[in-house]
Amino acid sequence: MKDNIEIALEASSTYRQIIMKIKYLSAPVLALTLLLSCQKDENATTTYSVKEDASKVEWKGSATDHFHVGSFGVKGDLKTDGKGVLSAGDFRIPIASIKNYDLPEGPREELLDHLKSPDFFNLALHPEASFHITSVKPYNGGTPSAVEGANYEVTGDFSMIGQTHQISFPAKITNDEAGLHTHAFLKINRLNWGMTSYNDPAQALYILPEVEIILSINAVKD
Repeated sequence: MKDNIEIALEASSTYRQIIMKIKYLSAPVLALTLLLSCQKDENATTTYSVKEDASKVEWKGSATDHFHVGSFGVKGDLKTDGKGVLSAGDFRIPIASIKNYDLPEGPREELLDHLKSPDFFNLALHPEASFHITSVKPYNGGTPSAVEGANYEVTGDFSMIGQTHQISFPAKITNDEAGLHTHAFLKINRLNWGMTSYNDPAQALYILPEVEIILSINAVKD
């Protein structure tokens, strides 16, 4: 018969074997759990709402001998991925929010009314312009007019007066405790969206096709 010492040793050996099997089986389970956890974090999204009182879309329209500058309000939502990088979003630009900065009262209202008319934005039929982000990727340089510190290239569908066309532009996008910040400079050709009034260089008033845009958008977590 086995004495107490032999029984104890066998029990201890069996216990160690069981523990080793548990560890062996647990290792891949733990690794899989960690992998799934990481994937979940990477796929997680955070939604930000545009802070309307701290955001604007500035514009500059030029003729051959003068120009006008102003802004629009902007609304919308942005999303970041699990790493805090902008990944999606939609902006809405109410045409009625248009402002002018360079004219005095009187001429300013005349200009804004004209810009809202069918000659330009046709507010009655198209009360909003919009931008839908389709991709965001690291910016590798090459655009002379890019804002200082541009770190991403944003691509999306810009809709205005009933037409939608894809545009891309470099932007400086940062994410901190205060929220998500986007700053960008770009140019669009108004003719591509059918805004063709005052497009004849032979006429007294000829407005250049390119419009300069500055985006200053700040968004906060929902």
